[in-house]
Amino acid sequence: MSCKVLLISLMLAGLGPAGAGAEDNPLLGTWKLKSFVREVAGTGERYNQMGEQPYGYISYASDGRMIAFFVSDEQPRPRAEPTDADRIKLHKAMLAYGGTYKLSPGRVVHHVDIEWDGRRLGTDQVRFYTVEGDKLVIKTEPNRSPVDGREGVGVLTFERIKPMP
Repeated sequence: MSCKVLLISLMLAGLGPAGAGAEDNPLLGTWKLKSFVREVAGTGERYNQMGEQPYGYISYASDGRMIAFFVSDEQPRPRAEPTDADRIKLHKAMLAYGGTYKLSPGRVVHHVDIEWDGRRLGTDQVRFYTVEGDKLVIKTEPNRSPVDGREGVGVLTFERIKPMP
C-alpha cells in the first residue's frame, strides 16, 4: 500500500460513521505525531525513538476502530526500487498497527488485529492519555521497543488535525 493511500485511509478513518461526539470521546478524529520520546527503564535515559521530527498519525473513528502509522525522520528515500538492504532500513524506520479500541477516562486499550511486523497481533495495548485542547499525549505501559528492543515507556505527543472545510 502506498503512503498516499495509507494517509488517505487514516484521514477517512477519522471521519467514521456518525455516532459518539467529541464530548463523549476526546480521542475521536485524526492526530498528527509531533514527538515520540522513549524513556529507558532503569536508567531514565530519554531519547527520540523515531528521530527529531517523526512523521505519523493516529486516528480514532466513532465506529470503535483505530489506526496508527509512524515513520522516522531518518527513513531512507530510495530513488528506485528498494534493494533488500533498503527494505530492512525502511522496515526499521516505521511502526504501524490498527484494530479496535476501548476508551475509559485517561485510558485507551488498542486491540491489535493488524500490525507492521505481527509481533503484537491479537494483543491488547494499554495506553494512558491526556488531552488539553488540540494536544494529545499518549504514554505506553512499560514494554520492549519494537524499534530497538530496549525496555521502557513511550511518550507520544500529537496535535489534532482540523477537519477540512
